[in-house]
Amino acid sequence: MERTIQKKLSVGGGSWVTVDVYGEPDAPGLVVVPGAMSDAHAWQGVATAVDAWPSVAVVNRRGRAPSGPLTGAYSLRTEVEDLGVVLDEFDGANALFGWSYGGLIALLAADDRPLRHVIAYEPVTRPFGRHALPDLKAAEEKADWDTTVEIVNQRISGFDAAHVEALRADRETWATLCRLSMPAHAELAALNAAPQPDAMARRADRVDLIVGQSNRGTAPYGTSFEDVRQRVPHAEVHELPGQGHLAHLQAPTELGHLLNDLATARHR
Repeated sequence: MERTIQKKLSVGGGSWVTVDVYGEPDAPGLVVVPGAMSDAHAWQGVATAVDAWPSVAVVNRRGRAPSGPLTGAYSLRTEVEDLGVVLDEFDGANALFGWSYGGLIALLAADDRPLRHVIAYEPVTRPFGRHALPDLKAAEEKADWDTTVEIVNQRISGFDAAHVEALRADRETWATLCRLSMPAHAELAALNAAPQPDAMARRADRVDLIVGQSNRGTAPYGTSFEDVRQRVPHAEVHELPGQGHLAHLQAPTELGHLLNDLATARHR
C-alpha cells in the first residue's frame, strides 16, 4: 500500500511526533515503532509490503525530523508515553509492531494498556551497549556524528571496519546515518537507566517475537533478544531466515510478508 497522509501529534513538553500513514487513514491497522538509528522513512519498504491490515501507521519518534526534539526530561518512559499518544490517536489499532529499541517501547506499552497483538523484532533491553556510553557522550559533546556512527556500528552492533567503510563510501547513506545518530547517546543512556521489569507485555492478548536467523544466540542482538524473551513467557518466537538486525533495510519485502503471516495466524 502507498502512503496517504502524515499526521503531527503533540506529545507535550514542547515536542511532537509525526506519523506516516499508509493505506486507509481511518481504518484500524498496524502501528510501527522504529528503533535507534532509524526513522519512519526507513520503514517505507516494509509498510508498502504489508497488506494484511487496512492501514500501517509508522511512528517517527522524537529526535528525528520532522518530529520534535528529545527535550531535557527525555527517558524511556517518555517514549512509552509518546506511543500512548499515538495509540490514542489511532484508537482501535489491531496490532503494534516495534523494532529494536522500538520493540522494547512496544512491549512496555502493553503493560500500560490492553493491546490485542504486539510484535517485536529483536527488542533490546539493559544492559545493552552500556560500555559505549562514555565515548558516545564525548562524540555528542563535539557534535562528531561520524564518530558516533562508527561507535554504533562497530562497538555496539559488532560490524567490522570494512562494513563501516562501505557505508561511508555512499555519501548519501553516510549523511543519513550521521543525522539519525544524533539522539544515539540519549537513547542508549535512557535504555540503560530504566528499571529492568520482571515481565513485559502483561496486558497484550498475543505477543510474537521475531529474531533474525543470523543473530540467534549471538551477541549483542541475539543475546538481548533472549533476555527479553524470558520476560515475555507467553510469546511465540519466530525466525526470519537469512537475516540479521537490519531486515527492514536488507529484506523489507520478506519482513513485510512475515508480518502478514502473523496477522493471518491471529485470525485462525
